[in-house]
Amino acid sequence: MRFWAIGCTVAVLAIAGCGDKTDQTSAVKGGTGTSTAVANSGPLDKLKVDDIKPGTGPEAKNGDTLLMEYTGTLANGTVFDSTSKRDDAPFGFVLGSGQVIKGWDQGLVGMKEGGERKLSIPSSLGYGGEAKGDTIPANSDLYFDVKLDKVVPASELDDVTVQITKHGTGRKVKKGDAVEVIYTGSFVNGKQFDTNRKPDGKPLPVVVGAGGVVPGFDKALDGMQVGERRIVTIPPQWGYGPQGQGPIPANSWLVFDIEIKTIK
Repeated sequence: MRFWAIGCTVAVLAIAGCGDKTDQTSAVKGGTGTSTAVANSGPLDKLKVDDIKPGTGPEAKNGDTLLMEYTGTLANGTVFDSTSKRDDAPFGFVLGSGQVIKGWDQGLVGMKEGGERKLSIPSSLGYGGEAKGDTIPANSDLYFDVKLDKVVPASELDDVTVQITKHGTGRKVKKGDAVEVIYTGSFVNGKQFDTNRKPDGKPLPVVVGAGGVVPGFDKALDGMQVGERRIVTIPPQWGYGPQGQGPIPANSWLVFDIEIKTIK
């Protein structure tokens, strides 16, 4: 297993930002300043929210953790940051907690899971008179194309959730068992980061409870049977936490499709 067999993590895409009165942590950091063909009109005097594609899932409210894909541009069309620069891993934050610029905290309330929006954010709800590196000048209006991949209520933040998609047979796995596992690891938006589920793939050997895999994966193996298949959603504290690993950014939610091949 290449990317997740030990628990460590990458710096979050977050930098200090400021709104009209208070400093905050932003959802963005300086990118490469790639120019795009589409420019936006401005300057803006208020936040504008346009639903490009309505979602059909749970509705975002303050206190929920949102997992987002986004691209941020300046008024002239220059891209200053995008999740596509980080292997398309979603960015997570708690809505309404001041972890992102005010334009995000205000503009994402009520958005539904699976939806896509354009946020047109005046500088007063972004960084105000503060420049951010060489990519975001002072007093810049900001434009974001965002997609809401998942809404996680506060009540579910500490849970490893398990969905059984195929039942197995025989005795159940317990701590100390040596098992062989077929797996696929993805982000919550379905972007795959690792798998051994392929013609030349070899099962992953795991001693349950020995700490050879991230804690959420280890926990999910408990009680499985040979032939059983599960979809397991793992929050960051049960995965790589605030450090990241390989292509997995810090504080990433992970989804594993796992199947037990043998129990020894």
